[in-house]
Amino acid sequence: MKNFMNNLFGKKNRGRTFSFLMVIAVYIFVEVLTHSFRVSRLFTSLLVPTCCYIVLGLSLNLVVGFSGELSLGHAGFMAVGAFSAVVVSGLTSSIIANDIIRLIISIIAGSIISGLFGLIISVPVLKLSGDYLAIVTLAFGQIIKSIINNIYLGYDANGMQFSFVTNTLNLENGKMLLSGPMGATDTAKISNFTSGSILILITLFILYSLINSKYGRAIMAARDNRIAAESIGINVSKTKTLAFVTSAVLAGASGALYALNYSTLQPAKFDFNTSILVLVYVVFGGLGNINGTIIATTILYILPELLRSLQDYRMLIYAIVLIVVMQMTNSSKLKQFVESIRNKFFKKGEKA
Repeated sequence: MKNFMNNLFGKKNRGRTFSFLMVIAVYIFVEVLTHSFRVSRLFTSLLVPTCCYIVLGLSLNLVVGFSGELSLGHAGFMAVGAFSAVVVSGLTSSIIANDIIRLIISIIAGSIISGLFGLIISVPVLKLSGDYLAIVTLAFGQIIKSIINNIYLGYDANGMQFSFVTNTLNLENGKMLLSGPMGATDTAKISNFTSGSILILITLFILYSLINSKYGRAIMAARDNRIAAESIGINVSKTKTLAFVTSAVLAGASGALYALNYSTLQPAKFDFNTSILVLVYVVFGGLGNINGTIIATTILYILPELLRSLQDYRMLIYAIVLIVVMQMTNSSKLKQFVESIRNKFFKKGEKA
């Protein structure tokens, strides 16, 4: 029992254990709350999007926090996963009646396609660094959004039909899957809070497995000192590509879950502002801090919605909260206080 508790709450694994326990505890609490009490429709509508943005924030933290590269095109990978999942879900709706199976297939498809885009984009992007890399990823994000914004895709008895820029489709008793600027319409809503929570747990497992592996240590070594990493035989390009593609895969999964939570979704949703918003979540939670990203994303995504009743003042309050909290998190006294509480908690776990 003692060895088990040491493995669970030991210094090496305490962050990982806390992450999983936190997600599971919140899931149980929300499920009990929604089934035992009458909660507002606003509250339930925020559950799946919050899960999606947590996964997106964690995926971006892998690039920005652990790999040390600034990416501003993450919304593009989310868009690829989102609309790929919509297409796959629409095409398989008549073949696969089970929503859960169709959701899983759609998320996997969205992740793989987004990962392929990430691999293609990584070739020119990772030859750059710093501000140059940020600008190029921003450009790629805008290109992806513009391409999706001009795609018309549908199917009927004659098969799939596709057109670009101008809608020239002639569907006979068929269904439009993508309608250019209108995006996806009449999509089956098959996402739920349970699938979102499971996706967060899978994302945490992937991130912790990668970070604690030799590849993860190589990624962080290349981040800290590229020349020293190359001198001991680390292939910096491959390690950064691994982080970038893994991040794109997870972003695609979050986009797939997000898209299948709405009946309509426009490409304009995945613009530059979305990438910046997710970057704010990551910085707010702390670069390389997985638990901080989860908590920060949850707070910052829900807060503007809770302040919606204040109308014109809600974004002003939101900005003030950001400034105050960032000032507080940079306080050395506050950091010491939080660290002392965390040490007391885990010391109790180790004694047990």
